[in-house]
Amino acid sequence: MSIQILPARLANQIAAGEVVERPASVVKELVENSLDAGATRIQIDIERGGHKLIRIRDNGLGIEKEQLTLALSRHATSKIKSLDDLEQIISLGFRGEALASISSVSRLTLTSKPENQSEAWQAYAEGRDMAVQISPASHPNGTTIEVVDLFFNTPARRKFLRTEKTEFHHIDELLKRIALSRFDVAITLKHNGKVVRQYRSQLQQENYVKRIAQVAGRVFEQQAVFVNSGDERLSLHGWVLPMGSKTEPQYTYVNGRMMRDKLIFHAIRQTFEEYAPGYEIPGFVLYLDIEPRQVDVNVHPAKHEVRFHQGRLVHDFIVQAVRQAISFEQPLIEPESNHLVQEEIQHEYPIPQTENVFEQVSSGQVRESRGSFSGGGGASSYPKSSLDYQSPVSDIAKQHSVNAFYQGIADQSLSEPSERVEHTSATENSRAVCCELLPLRQGKALRTVNGEPQLIDLTPALPTLWQQQIEQFGQLESKNLLLPVRINLSSDLIDKVKCSLSWLGILGFDIAINSQFLLVKKLPEVLYSVDVNHILDNLVEKVSATKAEDEVGFWLTWLQQIVEAKTLNYSLTKQLVELVVKKPELIASFKSKTVKIDLENSLFD
Repeated sequence: MSIQILPARLANQIAAGEVVERPASVVKELVENSLDAGATRIQIDIERGGHKLIRIRDNGLGIEKEQLTLALSRHATSKIKSLDDLEQIISLGFRGEALASISSVSRLTLTSKPENQSEAWQAYAEGRDMAVQISPASHPNGTTIEVVDLFFNTPARRKFLRTEKTEFHHIDELLKRIALSRFDVAITLKHNGKVVRQYRSQLQQENYVKRIAQVAGRVFEQQAVFVNSGDERLSLHGWVLPMGSKTEPQYTYVNGRMMRDKLIFHAIRQTFEEYAPGYEIPGFVLYLDIEPRQVDVNVHPAKHEVRFHQGRLVHDFIVQAVRQAISFEQPLIEPESNHLVQEEIQHEYPIPQTENVFEQVSSGQVRESRGSFSGGGGASSYPKSSLDYQSPVSDIAKQHSVNAFYQGIADQSLSEPSERVEHTSATENSRAVCCELLPLRQGKALRTVNGEPQLIDLTPALPTLWQQQIEQFGQLESKNLLLPVRINLSSDLIDKVKCSLSWLGILGFDIAINSQFLLVKKLPEVLYSVDVNHILDNLVEKVSATKAEDEVGFWLTWLQQIVEAKTLNYSLTKQLVELVVKKPELIASFKSKTVKIDLENSLFD
C-alpha cells in the first residue's frame, strides 16, 4: 500500500477523536475560545443534550472577515507564535485545531463582527477539502458559533453518545467548573429554549461567595474553610470542606485552567487520609497559581492534566496548604485586635532544593521554643474571604512606634556627650579616607593607608543604615517565607512577644500570635539567607530578656548581631560605603587590618 496525504476532512476527523469526545467537549473548546477573546457575557443554547444544536454566543473581540477562513483551518491560532510563547502560555487554547476538528464532524457556522468592522460575516466549511465559504450576515459585536448535528457523518461516534439527559448533565457540570474559574464573566445556559443556569457577573471580591453558593451549594459556602498560602511564585487558594462533609464539588484549577490532574488530587487525598483513613475526600475548590514556565500544559489531548517541572515541590506544597486548613483548631488573633488572620502551616516534610526556580528556604519540623521547624510561605495575591489576614502592625501603630523609637534615640544621644565629642574629633582624619573606600562583599571595604591596603569592616554601620531606612519607609524591607513557621511558646513568652510586636514589625518581621504559638510569615530581608532556626532561637532568647526600658536601644543592635557577614552582598556593602561618605565620623569606630591582595580569591563582586 502506497503512502499518501490524507484528505483534509479525514485528517480533521481523526484529530476530532481526541478533541471532541461528546457535546460537552465542544462546549468546553468554544467557551474557552470566548474567554480568550475577552468576552464578559457568554450564552450557551443547547438542544436535545447537544445532539441537535450547540450555540455559543459571546461579546468578545470578534474575528475580522479576512481571518475567518484561517479560523476554520487546522493549526491556525492567534494565541502563540513561537515555542517560547507555548512555554509560558496563559491563554486557555493554543493548538489551533478545535474549530477545524469540530467542523469536520458537524455542520458548523461561524458568525462574527469585530467592533471596528461595519458589518458581520459568516463562515462555514463543507466538502471533502473543507473549503470555507464566506457570506455577509447580521450580528452584534462578538461571535456566535453554531454546531448542528454533531457526529452526523461519523455514525460510529454518534452511537456512543448517551441519552439527552446524561449529555446535558455533562455540559451543566462543565459550565459549573468554568463559572468558578471566571467570576467576572456572566454565563447563561439554556436547554431546549429554557434557561437552566444563569451566573451573574461578580466583579467585587466580596461577592464571590454568591457564585460559590450558586454552584457548590449553600452548605459548601457556609462550612468550607478558606485556604490561602504561598506567594507570587507558587500559591494555593480556595475552599475546602471539613472531614465528613459532602464529597462534591471537587474542582481544581492551575493558572485559571480547570484540571483533573493526578498529582494535585494525590496531594489532596494524601492529606485527608492522614487524618481519617478510609473516609471519602470532602468537597473542595482549589486554585493553584504557578509561574507559567514551571508548568507544561501541552501534555494531554483535552488539556485535563499538566506536568510540573518541580512536581515534588508542588505536591508537598499542596499537602502543607491543605493540612493547615483541615487541622486548624482555633483562629490566630492579633493582640488587641478583632481581625482574624491566615491559618497556620505546620511543615513536616522538607522542601526539595531547586535550581534557579524557587529561592531556597530553610526547612524542618514544627517545634517547641527550641528545636528545628519548617520555613517557607507567604501571602497570595488571591482575594481573601472575610477571614482576611491583616498585618500585625497597623500603619498608625507603626508610625507611633517609629516616633517613639526616634524620641528614645534622641534622648539616648543627649545623655552621651563624651561619645559625640570623640566622634567629632575623629571627623577630620576620617573624611579624607572615607571617599577612597572600595566596597566588597560580606560587609567589607578596601582602603589604602600609607601605601598599604587595609580591609575594613563596615558592619558596625548597619544600625545607622537601618535607622535611616526606618525613618524613610517606616520599617525595614521584609520578605515572605515560602511557608509560615510555627513556634510553640509558653504563655509568658507569648505575652512578652506581644509587648515587642511593634518593634519586630518595624524590623521587618510579620508575626501572627495565638495563645499557644507564633506564626512567622515574613523575615527582614537582610536575614533571609540566615538559618531560620538560628534567627528564632535568638529572637525567643532576646524577647525573654527584654525589659520595658530596653525597648528603645537594643533591637537594631540585636539585629546586627545575628546578621551573618557572609550573607551581606555587594549592593548592601555599597550602601554602607555611601553612608560612611555622608557620615565620615563613623569610620573612627571601624576595625581594619593590613592585607595582601589575592586577585584569584578576592571579595570583589
